[in-house]
Amino acid sequence: MLPPSEQGSSSSDRPARTLLPSASREEDRTDDGGDVSGPLTGIRVLDLTRALAGPYATLMLADAGADVVKVERPQSGDDARGWGPPFAHPPGDPDQRESAYFLSINRNKRSIVLDLKTPEGLARLHDLVGKTDVLVENFRPGVMERLGLAQEALAEMNPRLVTLSITGFGESGPDGHRAGFDQIVQGEGGLMSLTGPLGGPPIKVGVPIADILAGMFGAFGVAAALAERARSGKGQQVSTSLLASMIGVHTFQGARWLVAGEVPQPIGNRHPTIAPYGAYPCADGEITIAVGSEGLWRRFAPLVGLDPADERFATNGDRVQRIDELEALLVSALASATVEEWIQRLDTVGVPAGRIRTLDQVYSSAQVEHLGLVDIVEHATLGKVRLPGSPVTYSRTPRGEPSPPPVLGEHDADKIWDDEERPAAGGDLDG
Repeated sequence: MLPPSEQGSSSSDRPARTLLPSASREEDRTDDGGDVSGPLTGIRVLDLTRALAGPYATLMLADAGADVVKVERPQSGDDARGWGPPFAHPPGDPDQRESAYFLSINRNKRSIVLDLKTPEGLARLHDLVGKTDVLVENFRPGVMERLGLAQEALAEMNPRLVTLSITGFGESGPDGHRAGFDQIVQGEGGLMSLTGPLGGPPIKVGVPIADILAGMFGAFGVAAALAERARSGKGQQVSTSLLASMIGVHTFQGARWLVAGEVPQPIGNRHPTIAPYGAYPCADGEITIAVGSEGLWRRFAPLVGLDPADERFATNGDRVQRIDELEALLVSALASATVEEWIQRLDTVGVPAGRIRTLDQVYSSAQVEHLGLVDIVEHATLGKVRLPGSPVTYSRTPRGEPSPPPVLGEHDADKIWDDEERPAAGGDLDG
């Protein structure tokens, strides 16, 4: 079900992607040997996750061509199916709904329902464990053991299995028992202490970044473990957490404390070590400007009526030290023209600058359309739906046509990995 406005649709109507069972079929390869459904075609992923961090990891694997089978509990399924509004409704059926949240992170997957509280459901799960390449879970510590899926048991069932475990605070330690929710970990991991207006209160990031990053790091870990398996023939456990993901992106802010003993504080849109670098008001809105080198400063300063050799601002260090004085001059100069006029002037001399767009403007922009960053898929109940697409492309192994996020249990009737031969390389990355 497309929204009222289709402005800027980035792809034409196209059939849902078919998930290919084998990476060895000649008809499924490009002329130079690349697989048409992505570099992970032939890799099987058993997805026991819900909410966001785990599903984001399996989304990345699915976008790369892996066959992801999402195992959901009866009746309600993944928690994210109930997160809303907003919900999308099939035409003429207001009682049926699909969560926009769920739709955003579950493309290119299959869904089956298993009741893991029953012997039958647990037996089916154990059977799938023996046939998959990757298992992804984000249960609280101890749940996998209660399901009979401790790491030792998994290794016995499937010695080649790569397992990804995502927790909130790690699998052990003083906080290992705590459940991980994005905003809690944004706070506990220090990100909120860095984010917000100058002198203002801590603010969370506008997307669930701790969840997303944990999923991204987890997917990277899976790809690395699969590459190692191609050499050793053995699987292993990959672990990450929301807390670890926060530490993983502190970068220079973390080093400010660890190396220099400085505790970073929120500084709004300013950069702590580069100036000018931030968002500034123009005559009709705000512009972002990044003067990230001395060469850029020499080109930028004359445009705003400043002498690049002015001893107050001659070096980046000078500008950082006198940022209040510098920004007062910039605000006065930038108010003389519109955002578009300033972008044209800055672009002419090669100074990076940009608009601050709302999401409706982003998804209708010519560049987003050019890059094909919006998918149109045929959903089982909603019809045609526009969704954010994969941000990654491959020159030799392009991803296949996207398939829609599944309705709960949509693939229960499929013979999941029952009658398919393994790829010639057994799902390894070295083909």
